[in-house]
Amino acid sequence: MQGESTSRRATRTIIARTVGRPHGPVNRLFSPGDLGRLLKPFVFLDHFDIPAHAATRFSMHPHSGIATTTILLDGDVRYEDTTGATGVLPAGSVEWMNAGAGVWHDGYPEGRSRVRGYQLWTALPRELELGKPLSQYLSVDRIAQIGPARVVLGRYEGVQSPVLAPQGVNYLHVRLSAGERWRYAPPAGHVVAWVSVQHGALHTGSDRIRAEVAVFNQSEDVLEFTVDEDTEFVLGSAVPHPHDLVLGYYSVHTSEEALQAGEARIVEIGEQLRRSGRVG
Repeated sequence: MQGESTSRRATRTIIARTVGRPHGPVNRLFSPGDLGRLLKPFVFLDHFDIPAHAATRFSMHPHSGIATTTILLDGDVRYEDTTGATGVLPAGSVEWMNAGAGVWHDGYPEGRSRVRGYQLWTALPRELELGKPLSQYLSVDRIAQIGPARVVLGRYEGVQSPVLAPQGVNYLHVRLSAGERWRYAPPAGHVVAWVSVQHGALHTGSDRIRAEVAVFNQSEDVLEFTVDEDTEFVLGSAVPHPHDLVLGYYSVHTSEEALQAGEARIVEIGEQLRRSGRVG
């Protein structure tokens, strides 16, 4: 049983739930204007499920002040970003994009198969929010696993993710088989915690979580889950982000000054892309 602790009891309670807001094949589960303020540094989460043969494309668009993490569960996605990276992500891969002072990127299904996964935004700490952008594209064999959990961001039970994310954030992708039980003991200081279940159902205490995000009370106590059916979910835990969220259309920063700097930079990059014919 992974993550079991004898000194902390599974006493966490659910304080908020949401089924999200569907927009075509994308379900916006939370954003900076709602639960993101409660869950920061986690500020935004999408679950996307694009049917086979759909003509969906996420066109070139900018970010600053955040990092995006995309877990591709099914299908292949072609990507490009303004750090110079380009290629195809196969199922099981992870994309990490530290936008820093400003970056543009895009992605679209490659081939005609169903494409499914999650995209998460995390607010960057003040010392990184205007730093140099950095992208990583990691194949499925690069993401370390302990028991049923893939360690996408952070460190858990001695297993370290290869993603160059700031400290104080864990993000796990977990698959449990029917009848299985699993416990998650957060690292010290990780009092923020949530799960998103889009396949199967989790039971924790007397609560059942299915097709929704559940937010837990702030605590370092363990989370204990059981399942009656095969279930897949993502879990985030973190040290709380200490700054207010200052929002732009594609950006999240810690101050108005930082937001203005980030937005000025993404406008500059956008003008370069337009001159080269890469955006309209």
